[in-house]
Amino acid sequence: MPPILLASSSVYRRELLSKLRLPFEWANPNIDEAPGKDERADDLVARLAESKAKALTNKYPNRLIIGSDQVSLRGSTILGKPHDYQRAFAQLRAASGKQIIFKTGLCVLNTITKQSLVCVEEFSVFFRELSDDQIHNYLIHDEPYDCAGSFKCEGLGISLFTKLSGDDPNTLIGLPLIRLVEMLKQNGVDPLLHAKK
Repeated sequence: MPPILLASSSVYRRELLSKLRLPFEWANPNIDEAPGKDERADDLVARLAESKAKALTNKYPNRLIIGSDQVSLRGSTILGKPHDYQRAFAQLRAASGKQIIFKTGLCVLNTITKQSLVCVEEFSVFFRELSDDQIHNYLIHDEPYDCAGSFKCEGLGISLFTKLSGDDPNTLIGLPLIRLVEMLKQNGVDPLLHAKK
């Protein structure tokens, strides 16, 4: 089994990948994540997921490298990570009572065969009507400033929603594990056969 490398510094993605009980390393790919002019969300996250994996190929040869990237959409507007309270408050105020769609790009790059598998997974959340006090209290508790969409659904953020819709709830946190398992199996790694205690 080739060693697995997660091309991410995200603690959330590391926690998700750990669910598969496969040994893996991780490294920060440190790429420019700016969208191209008029770049569609699907194209953006697919490109960035693959770029993150490719950025580490020279330093980490003979590995399966997993890259992932995510954006959220309110209508056609791409929402990035807020990075601070004011932007997070504005994002959640605008999301109140609305559907937000998450697009997550996933890439598994086999540095031995030089082949990449790339897909984009979609997941939707439906927000409750939120008061300013509810938004403020949520942000003080979860501080989701490094999260696309300004929430952590694995924390208090679950109380923001009336409904979730999608194939794999892990997609919402940033790593679509169901599709990842399929991609790993295509590269000879089956978590049900290779999982460690």
